[in-house]
Amino acid sequence: MSKLKLGDIRDEKPVKLSVELPAQVHRDLVAYAEILGTENRQTLEPAKLIAPMLERFMKTDRGFAKLRKERRSASPRSAQER
Repeated sequence: MSKLKLGDIRDEKPVKLSVELPAQVHRDLVAYAEILGTENRQTLEPAKLIAPMLERFMKTDRGFAKLRKERRSASPRSAQER
């Protein structure tokens, strides 16, 4: 089994967004869904991969995590100063 960054896809109540993807990104997304589906023995809609991919990206982005933590720690102080 290969080491894909995505695992099982959770089925949660979604928030609907409309996005435009470059054609190459869409082709890659379709290919990724086919490969992941084959490995997990399921049929996956390529669009269902977008949220887990974004979630994984944000969880592993150290810069984002650092700035988010700084923002969270700054928020209570700024609320107390008012």
